Amino acid sequence: MGTEPRRLERLTAEERSLSAQRRRLQDRIDFLRSGGRGPDDDVTELLDELLRRERELSERRRELHEEIELARVELLRRRG
Repeated sequence: MGTEPRRLERLTAEERSLSAQRRRLQDRIDFLRSGGRGPDDDVTELLDELLRRERELSERRRELHEEIELARVELLRRRG
């Protein structure tokens, strides 16, 4: 039983870390889209890469949310 709360804490910490990374990426994406740098092939390439990475982080966050919910349910089931 002792491992489930630790697992939940680990998953929650990972989700917070990914959320912070995603926010930073979104800020960079917004900056580039706003014309923070001139429209050239380098910017387009960078923007594409940032968008790809943001999608990857978003997918992992969704997976973590599912894992967190399952861990909470399991923890409650064991307690109850």
